[in-house]
Amino acid sequence: MKGLLFIIGIILIIGWIFGFVVYHVAGFLIHLLLIIGIIMIIVNLVKGKSTD
Repeated sequence: MKGLLFIIGIILIIGWIFGFVVYHVAGFLIHLLLIIGIIMIIVNLVKGKSTD
């Protein structure tokens, strides 16, 4: 029984670390995509006004 609890504990710790890393990487990618989208909108507005 102690071995089973040890294995479950290890799995939970690995899952927690994995979730922590994925959450931070996903947050970074979401912010990066948001910034790229805003830049593309601004460039599109500037180009549209300069050609009229």
